[in-house]
Amino acid sequence: MSEEYISPRGHSWKDVRQTLLTPEERAASQLRVAMMIELSNARAEKGISQQQLEEMSGVKQPIISRMEKGSTKPQLDTVLKVLAPLGKTLYIGDLPSANG
Repeated sequence: MSEEYISPRGHSWKDVRQTLLTPEERAASQLRVAMMIELSNARAEKGISQQQLEEMSGVKQPIISRMEKGSTKPQLDTVLKVLAPLGKTLYIGDLPSANG
């Protein structure tokens, strides 16, 4: 999403996120965006359509589309079903600390 100004008052999306969202909500949002981008990129790299991914994963194409657009909060098992045919999985690791 662009950091362009969204009102004549000079508020940007970054300003809005900082004001309205807690640090935890911002982190969750960033994670969803990263997953959405990775899913879309992985599918493109494999050269498969959403319909083909449906056939490979058993997850309906409209759900895959919503996952790629970020307009849904899929269950973990749905994410894993979609990632497996793409040769991807989830990784649990340490978050970068605020102290560096």
